[in-house]
Amino acid sequence: MRVVVVGAGLGGLGAAMRLQGAGHDVIVLEARARPGGRAYQLRDAGFTWDTGPSLVTMPWVLEETFEAAGLNLHDHVQLRRLDPFYRIRWAQSEEHLDFTGDRERMRAELAKFSARDAAAFDGFMAAMKPIYEQGILGAGRRPFERARDLVAFTPSMLRLGAALPLWRTVCSHFEHPRVREAFSFHSLFIGGDPFRVPAIYGALVYLQFLDEVWYAQGGVYAIVEAMARGLDMRCGERVERIEHRQGKVTGVVLEGAGRIDADVVVSNADVLRTHELTGQRAPVRRLTPTMSCFLLYLGTDRTFDSLLHHTLLVGSGYRRFIRDVTRRGRLAPTFSTYVHAPARSEPGMAAAGGDSLCVLLPVPNQRRHRIDWDSESDRVRDALVEDLETTFGLGGLDAATIVEHRMTPDDFERDLGAAWGNAFAVEPTLQQSAWLRPPNRDKTLRGLYYVGGGTHPGAGIPGVLLGAEVTTGMIARDHAAAGRGAHAAAPV
Repeated sequence: MRVVVVGAGLGGLGAAMRLQGAGHDVIVLEARARPGGRAYQLRDAGFTWDTGPSLVTMPWVLEETFEAAGLNLHDHVQLRRLDPFYRIRWAQSEEHLDFTGDRERMRAELAKFSARDAAAFDGFMAAMKPIYEQGILGAGRRPFERARDLVAFTPSMLRLGAALPLWRTVCSHFEHPRVREAFSFHSLFIGGDPFRVPAIYGALVYLQFLDEVWYAQGGVYAIVEAMARGLDMRCGERVERIEHRQGKVTGVVLEGAGRIDADVVVSNADVLRTHELTGQRAPVRRLTPTMSCFLLYLGTDRTFDSLLHHTLLVGSGYRRFIRDVTRRGRLAPTFSTYVHAPARSEPGMAAAGGDSLCVLLPVPNQRRHRIDWDSESDRVRDALVEDLETTFGLGGLDAATIVEHRMTPDDFERDLGAAWGNAFAVEPTLQQSAWLRPPNRDKTLRGLYYVGGGTHPGAGIPGVLLGAEVTTGMIARDHAAAGRGAHAAAPV
């Protein structure tokens, strides 16, 4: 069977590895010069930055993906355990909280804020365990093909409280405002508003303690390179159209010239835009994309030792900040950011004596109010760097910066084809989860399937790789069923 995968993001690569491992003829088409999609890499003057995901969790999902292709992950990628996982700091305060996999040390960290909350930690983790097992694993590894699949899944989630708002659930366990913020921010890593996403995303905390947090030597892009190795990878090939006839895909047409026949097409393009490739009408139900991001990639001539490998900097007015970015469609007056400093674990990611810092600021997507980033980019950059210097003690950051790049929502839209410049695909709300999320198999065109952060189960490295497992499992079943049907119809 000939399979064409459109887009070489982690989801597309994961699907291609699994399908090739199953014996299919797989071609991966990528419009950009290199594979990776959002998980891209930038290098300049001795500095290296992952431009997308940087936090590796659930490493066994990677192991299983490589195993499906007949490979051993650890022969190709060196993973290093991080301890602590990350640090959270708050504005105008010396307070910080280090997340660590050692439960006794974690309780000691919480006790700095509240003895009661330290004692409540085990209860919170116990509550998240079945949600993780039934919600993240149980639901995340199987397709939701019909409404009745969601109906069958819902009672257990309601019983476990997984459908309640995440913030409400966290507040029912912890009392200190700093601790509440620390245990609810994780949904931001996949574009979810902590005050609106369901409590199932609280299990993101549990899975980190279960499988810990890891760093891939060379950055996440080292994983991308290892996944792409051995595939028929055709970069610089933009798909102009997914062809179909009589309700079934027949191949793809490339921009400029060229056509490739296909029995199956797997789209790793933005699910909110794939209908443009097929010529179909946009879905009647309008799905909400996630927020976007403004990213600075800074190469400095000195290190900033208050930063760990992963550091979250929570500004004042945190709740208003989230509301402005995710619901009001406007830039917030204060900043809450994530800073990645990989040279803490791998000095070679920065030029000698310096730091390669990626600073991620959530900003609105371009759907509600289109921001002119050509004029706003410099202002936001200067205000953000000043805030890092004055609010979070990174004094001299501006003067120390010798190399700089940035990424705005316009770049997400132009370079990645992300609808309205979204950063994490479809917002993970209760109304856009499981069967209510874009499906892994197209509902109208036979032979068209989806992978990536916009389809089930969702965004993040584990999410898109579990989604690739779900999608390729559907392809295997559909192909087997078609084969049985053809055999039954054959003349005797």
